[in-house]
Amino acid sequence: MKKVITYGSFDLFHEGHYNLLKRAKELGDYLIVGITTEQYDESRGKLNIIDSLIDRIDHVRDTGFADEIVIEDHAGQKVEDIQKYNVDIFTIGSDWLGAFDYLKEYCEVVYLERTRNVSSTMLRMKDRSIIKLGVIGCGRIARRFMTEANFVSGIAVVSVYNPHIKSAQAYAQKFELGHYTDDLEAFWENVDAVYIASPHETHYEYAKAALLHHKHVLCEKPMVFRKAEAEELFQIAKDKGLVLLEAIKTAYAPGFNQLISVARSGVIGQIQDVEACFTRLTKEGLRELEDREYGGSFTEFGSYTLLPVIKLLGTEYKEVRFDSILADNGIDLYTKASFRYESGFAMSKTGLGVKSEGQLIVAGTNGYILAPSPWWLTRSFEVRYEDASKIDQHAVKFLGYGLRYELSDFVYMINGNGKRGYKLTRSESIAMAEIMEQFLLQRKE
Repeated sequence: MKKVITYGSFDLFHEGHYNLLKRAKELGDYLIVGITTEQYDESRGKLNIIDSLIDRIDHVRDTGFADEIVIEDHAGQKVEDIQKYNVDIFTIGSDWLGAFDYLKEYCEVVYLERTRNVSSTMLRMKDRSIIKLGVIGCGRIARRFMTEANFVSGIAVVSVYNPHIKSAQAYAQKFELGHYTDDLEAFWENVDAVYIASPHETHYEYAKAALLHHKHVLCEKPMVFRKAEAEELFQIAKDKGLVLLEAIKTAYAPGFNQLISVARSGVIGQIQDVEACFTRLTKEGLRELEDREYGGSFTEFGSYTLLPVIKLLGTEYKEVRFDSILADNGIDLYTKASFRYESGFAMSKTGLGVKSEGQLIVAGTNGYILAPSPWWLTRSFEVRYEDASKIDQHAVKFLGYGLRYELSDFVYMINGNGKRGYKLTRSESIAMAEIMEQFLLQRKE
């Protein structure tokens, strides 16, 4: 008897799950299905699990394909189960291609092509449905996004749009998407929500068009470069009951939110100064150094360094001054943005052609917080005091590229949970757009 084993969360059970189990069963005579616990899912970075473990077991059992069901609750269990049950074949969806090759030492490993363009007709559990997401743009961040989307339950990436059809086709083939197009109207028809990862200057038009077509929007930073555009987009979203989020991944990361909470708790006293730095030396020929109108260090990294300033000192600054080192083509290689508040100061430092220590320092009347580089991933930070022997250390898990956190909150808010909106508010996004607008006007002059 040939034994086959497969694993999964099987949350919001849908036809993709059904087809995977059906094909897994066809590989042998006896199918064992491992279903992960909520705790194990969270530990390995899977977010937004909606159905209970009992419900997920029932859904798998109801297919009639599983001869035996086991519960997966710890790392390393796959090897243990393969040996315990004398398994001949381990199988999993092709979106995990290569990830389980290490199991070839114990049994045959088969990657099954996943179901493309999952229909919403089988995606309804507890009055919720899988959100069909479309991607606009095919660049570096869009490729990272696809990897992260695998770890968020309740959403399926089904389509990609690019005005250059060959780019859309290559992206769809790489990530096994059933639909790609260079026709926006055709794109809108296939999706419930969009992730915008196109060049900066196109964000406003794509976001507005998506909202007007009644699609939820998660837009890469900077969302827009003008205050009026940000206000317009948020008003459209409000009028239509849609979710509009600016995708500054740091804002949604657990570690950064813990840092903000500690800073606001009063443990370091009254916050008087915030200093954030993000520099990365960039190769010649890339968009960041070639786009004379929207390239440069501040437009590229300023959203990150502005975030802790706005979160901790607010949107009502009294003055902002920009000092930049410019390249021959006019884009900024290094920029210091200095803020003066009613009762404090702040500085944002960004660089593409100048390298500095990328840390975040929050100074207060009783102590200070130090988050080392790369603080925008916020894996750890320390609270330090006048007494040098007293240091409070904080360590927080940061998984993958971090994009799963913003996507998780996006899904939660679409499903009616607005309580996560505090992580990056409408007024904060608008304030950052206004600062970007002031910077670009000064640089142009």
